[in-house]
Amino acid sequence: MSSTQTNHGAKPIETGRRGLMLILSSPSGAGKTTLTRMLLQDKSLDLTLSVSSTTRERRSSEVDGIHYHFISRDQFDRMRGEDEFLEWAEVHGNFYGSPRAPVEAVLAQGRDVLFDIDYQGTQQVRRKAPDDVVTIFILPPTMKELRGRLERRAEDSAETIDKRLTNARHEIQRWTSYDYVLVNDDLQHTYKQVLTILAAERLRRARSQDAVTKFVNQLLSE
Repeated sequence: MSSTQTNHGAKPIETGRRGLMLILSSPSGAGKTTLTRMLLQDKSLDLTLSVSSTTRERRSSEVDGIHYHFISRDQFDRMRGEDEFLEWAEVHGNFYGSPRAPVEAVLAQGRDVLFDIDYQGTQQVRRKAPDDVVTIFILPPTMKELRGRLERRAEDSAETIDKRLTNARHEIQRWTSYDYVLVNDDLQHTYKQVLTILAAERLRRARSQDAVTKFVNQLLSE
């Protein structure tokens, strides 16, 4: 529930709004995961992370319901068949999907849901909920810097890094499919830009149309 402050310290006017889905996408190493973590750490933003369901085995460091919802292939197939996912994909023989019901419950409360998903997932979510989606694509400042970030992770072989860079070039060509495109040459600056986008999108008239219409009608009746 959003509000607009009245003058002279009066009680804020409750305008209300439906929540939004904020989607961050980027090539591997461009900063999407770090930005997602920063957004979730700021409790004043009241963002809820969409937790994906997956058919892969749970790792020892992972907690069911926190990192993923770990489900069977049969359960995944049933949910997919009943259109219970906003988006889904197969990756290396395992299936991943974003459950629709928990997201819808949060949006109905006027709160926002954060997604850390790729281009394919973003397009699926947009098709199913076009009025609720805000998409941001994060670009690296240079391909050289992107390679450097991947190498500094010290997580992948040189061959894997080359593959990630090839995939990155394909992903970057999709930039026109996003509402906003940010170049992450300075993490703090990029984070502030994401906050600005979120603040503006929360104030978009269409998100609080019904509540504001009711308020305006009441205002004009005085």
